[in-house]
Amino acid sequence: MNQQTRTFLFVISGAMVLVGAVMYTSYWEYAPYFFAVGSAGITVCYMTVPRESHFRLRRLNRMNVFAGILMITASVFMFMLRNEWVVFLLIAALLQLYASSVWRREK
Repeated sequence: MNQQTRTFLFVISGAMVLVGAVMYTSYWEYAPYFFAVGSAGITVCYMTVPRESHFRLRRLNRMNVFAGILMITASVFMFMLRNEWVVFLLIAALLQLYASSVWRREK
């Protein structure tokens, strides 16, 4: 997957995650589906990033993949109508925030 396609998929998936999370609070029945598809898209984007040779960049890439898996887990909890999805989403967001801030310093 080339960089332009990955960026487009990441932006669309991020918007879907945001719409799904916000609309879940209004009890919209399709919100978990938006969130799940967006989470899967973000995870695919993270998994298709080319492998780096530097150890720190590989570690940050693994953290992002783990954050994507946590987002998919959050969508599972959304489908089960449980509120623990918020905790998984928060952990995933913190991992992504940390990885993006360190990634900018490394590159």
